[in-house]
Amino acid sequence: MSEFLTDLFPAEENIPAHVQLPASMEQREYLINGELRTWAGDLNPVMSPVFVKKGNTLEQKKIGSTPLLTSAEAMDALNAAVAAYDLGHGAWPLMTVSQRIEHVEIFLGKMRAQRTAVVNLLMWEIGKSQKDSEKEFDRTCDYIVDTIHALKELDRNSSKFVQEQGIMGQVRRVPLGVALCMGPFNYPLNETFTTLFPALIMGNTVVFKPAKFGVLLVRPLLEAFRDSFPAGVINIIYGRGRETVGALMETGKIDVFAFIGTNKGANDLKRLHPKPHRLKAILGLDAKNPAIVLPDADMDNAVSECVTGTLSFNGQRCTALKILFVHRSVVDVFMKKLTEAVSKLKPGMPWDAGVALTPVPEPGKTDYLKGLVEDAVSQGARIMNANGGTINKTFFYPAILFPVNDSMKVYWEEQFGPVIPIVPFESDDEPIRYVLNSHFGQQLSIFGKDSKRIAQLIDAFANQVGRINLNTQCQRGPDSFPFNGRKDSAEGTLSVSDALRVFSIRSLVAAKTSPENKQIIGNIIRNHESAFLNTDYIF
Repeated sequence: MSEFLTDLFPAEENIPAHVQLPASMEQREYLINGELRTWAGDLNPVMSPVFVKKGNTLEQKKIGSTPLLTSAEAMDALNAAVAAYDLGHGAWPLMTVSQRIEHVEIFLGKMRAQRTAVVNLLMWEIGKSQKDSEKEFDRTCDYIVDTIHALKELDRNSSKFVQEQGIMGQVRRVPLGVALCMGPFNYPLNETFTTLFPALIMGNTVVFKPAKFGVLLVRPLLEAFRDSFPAGVINIIYGRGRETVGALMETGKIDVFAFIGTNKGANDLKRLHPKPHRLKAILGLDAKNPAIVLPDADMDNAVSECVTGTLSFNGQRCTALKILFVHRSVVDVFMKKLTEAVSKLKPGMPWDAGVALTPVPEPGKTDYLKGLVEDAVSQGARIMNANGGTINKTFFYPAILFPVNDSMKVYWEEQFGPVIPIVPFESDDEPIRYVLNSHFGQQLSIFGKDSKRIAQLIDAFANQVGRINLNTQCQRGPDSFPFNGRKDSAEGTLSVSDALRVFSIRSLVAAKTSPENKQIIGNIIRNHESAFLNTDYIF
């Protein structure tokens, strides 16, 4: 280990007081049917990626524990959600849009009061910097607000009647049923809530299982969920997926499956459902997003965007740039600027000011990344940056690999970490073939100035990926833009407005435009006799 990483981890007394966690965060609570229940069984320890100095040794910090529930508790949660939905006759699905919005707004107020607790847990549980943890929390709150606004607009547009070919009708969106929501560890709050809250606000009932890391941060919000929604509408369980989620899917009572993780995990769970044609899936899965740097690219901009794109949150983002194709005529210039830029990134703890590189939370991740680097080096690649691939416990210093080719694992596998493979190319056909042959199709980035050449690349990729970024890194935002993917990268589309649609279905009431039918419908509307058939306008 290089000396510059020797003092990476702090002594306990040097950790700032404002980010310190309670001495013991043993969590035994879980939420079912509006009740915070207490678990008396085994617990799963929550280990932080942060180590602390104990004399001359380093000790991994245990920050708490969570319940290891079984299939029995998972079934209790499912039964509560099924009862609350009641085949669409439950109080929640039959509420007006305004009433459901009120419940969500109550939760949002309670959530905002827990900002400090959630941000600190994001830092300690997954090693996300304080700045990015705060951004994740605030962006999640903004997303909920935007969802409310989008639903109001959707409902206003649905309040009118249409007349076609002697038929009058009103079209509205209604819930799908019981949703199972599972988020990823890299954005355990934001990406989980971007499916959870559209599902809820459209009238579905939900079973929510937190990500494998970033679990404790849900604890400060349990009371808010309990107090903001009717019993059974939102149920929160913990435990091993194979013992809890598998049992839920096998019942066939899950109507909507919202999952962000690997395509293998999604496929394994979907296969358990006995009626797959009745299962609506909204999936955010793997990605191997390439960047293509053309000869006329603005090198300073390309390097800046590629550094952020590859190493933001240590490259642990599905939207991260995972492989860089750089034209051979500019690869030396690009490499020099890239290595200089990476050398300026500050390694440290999540709460350190200006930190850009932090420990990674997945057990065994540094060994996996080391294996990718060794495989590439054994086949002719070189580590181009000083200290590249240096490891200290859970910390992996970024490794820039060049030249990378298709015989190396890192060429195809999604590293999901701070390894930057660079492929030199002569002809544009080379990155085009890569994208065509890839199992993934989320996004890509093109850096250049020649509009004709860029246009040809756009046309080559438009039917291969969900988003093409010009002279900027791959990313999800803004949240009003569609977020999707092709091949093994996604199923369904998410954005503020798209999410409301994927968690609902259009239903309509139609009748011939006879005097009798007009009178019937007029009476229903004037007397507010139906929750579905109405012309109420939400301001």
